Amino acid sequence: CGRQPGSIVGVSNHIWQIKRQEIMKWNGWGYSDSRFFFNKKGQAEFTGRRYRLSGLIIPGLKDWFESTFGASLQHKTPATVSPILNSSAVQPPTLNEAFVEELKSTGIPLSHDAEDRVFRAHGHCLHEIFALREGKFGRVPDMVVWPNCHNDVVKIVELACKHNVCLIPYGGGTSVSSALECPPEETRSIVSLDTSQMNRILWIDEKNLTAHVEAGIVGQDLERLLNESGYCTGHEPDSMEFSSLGGWVATRASGMKKNVYGNIEDLVVHVKMVTPQGVIEKSCQGPRMSTGPDVHHFIMGSEGTLGVVTEVTMKIRPMPEYQKYGSVVFPNFEQGVACLREVARQRCAPASIRLMDNEQFKFGHALKPQVSSIFTSFLDGLKKFYITKFKGFDPNRLCVATLLFEGDREKVLQHEKQVYDIAAKFGGLAAGEDNGQRGYMLTFVIAYLRDLGMDYYVIGESFETSVPWDRVLDICRNVKARIIRECKDKGVQFSPLSTCRVTQTYDAGACVYFYFAFNYRGLSDPVHVYEQVEHAAREEILANGGSLSHHHGVGKLRKEWMRDTISKVGMGMLKSVKDYVDPNNIFGNRNLL
Repeated sequence: CGRQPGSIVGVSNHIWQIKRQEIMKWNGWGYSDSRFFFNKKGQAEFTGRRYRLSGLIIPGLKDWFESTFGASLQHKTPATVSPILNSSAVQPPTLNEAFVEELKSTGIPLSHDAEDRVFRAHGHCLHEIFALREGKFGRVPDMVVWPNCHNDVVKIVELACKHNVCLIPYGGGTSVSSALECPPEETRSIVSLDTSQMNRILWIDEKNLTAHVEAGIVGQDLERLLNESGYCTGHEPDSMEFSSLGGWVATRASGMKKNVYGNIEDLVVHVKMVTPQGVIEKSCQGPRMSTGPDVHHFIMGSEGTLGVVTEVTMKIRPMPEYQKYGSVVFPNFEQGVACLREVARQRCAPASIRLMDNEQFKFGHALKPQVSSIFTSFLDGLKKFYITKFKGFDPNRLCVATLLFEGDREKVLQHEKQVYDIAAKFGGLAAGEDNGQRGYMLTFVIAYLRDLGMDYYVIGESFETSVPWDRVLDICRNVKARIIRECKDKGVQFSPLSTCRVTQTYDAGACVYFYFAFNYRGLSDPVHVYEQVEHAAREEILANGGSLSHHHGVGKLRKEWMRDTISKVGMGMLKSVKDYVDPNNIFGNRNLL
């Protein structure tokens, strides 16, 4: 595999050179050594050493969990959750022997081991993880291949076309749109093309501030390697520990710090993708071109239906000199949203600004680790007293915005003052750096809570949308109310958690992120009920002027709404591209279309 010259060449990465499933769960979120559990005293703990919360006791989680869901630690789910996969329950592979023999001659690693196949057969939708925990396996890939570079991918795609094999690209496996599910009606041999070994920074161009990177690298490794050279991309999706650069491009991803660094479409300078018709890439790496419709926009958001993204040139920046967290408490959600709107209007948003509603504020408070210092505990009580008693904030209405500022120290301090001054006009009170930093730390551990919930009859999920500013309050109120109403109508015996946060701001609107969860005791088919509720919530979003997705993508989960979203003609355009690039549906995951 060739390398292009640059001022810094060939930064390699060996984190993922082992099989991922040796350090990650095959039937849950994240690292095998990291999970929430309730100890014998009923206190929550978080295992492992990877996160700031690891090894700490979280005393408030049990009370919040039981009171919010009507759950009890005495009621554990009957599902057998084994850390060891039962290989005999997995359907034997259907192999295309001619394809396998030719592939072996190339020396590209391959496997049809059951564990390798199951690990790459799913993303992280609730129904996918729930089925795995129950030991139920549907159609899984028949084989896994691990290309080491762009040229390996070219060989794999050529052989797949020759032998009519179905390819499903696999990046970090964090999809929440059913994108990685194997279509059950697919009769051909299905091959999972795992890009994890394509994880190098091929070159860094310090004059033009760009980096040329293989698409299989995961976010945390990309940032770590760039940091070693004094740079960063600033792209931090919530899944950045596990999601890949190719996955970001394929789903049009967004990150927590997009206000400064931009979304993936703002960061990408050049993309190389292997399709059944050959390699697609632009002839130059100029910052902008007026050469007809931008072919990058056929690649970005294509969700593995047209080919495999192999290499990406993206913008980088010197690491920020200074970073400062912050938080603001507002008397209610309405004033919080009004503040974010004004911050966006004045175009002075910090790297990240996220507004949590009251339910999410209480949830975050329940995840506070045990305080060892009496003085710290006293101060916390004093702050709470000041906000609720002296300022008259209602603890059942107040909400919190977390802030992150980055850049030149002097400019950050000026920027911080500007944002806090705006917040004050909307009744906001500065609530300290610790709360802000803790809010961002929780971003990476919150996904582990769903696995804990499933141990006690609680299932939940998140979904997102983007919406114009004048619809933000309506959509938040109406979608949360619809979830509560649907749960009641579908026979859910306990009140659900229905909560949201405004996570990203734009000139013309914002991204809203919803969470909902409920106790499913008494339901014979909880996943079906959950899917009905989520479907109704998505209908409510669309009826209230929200988008089908802001950054999760479409996959198979949301494609029924694509025609209404982009029009009949728009769908025709997408199908025309698919028919030309991949007439035999080699990339047959059936996402989008």
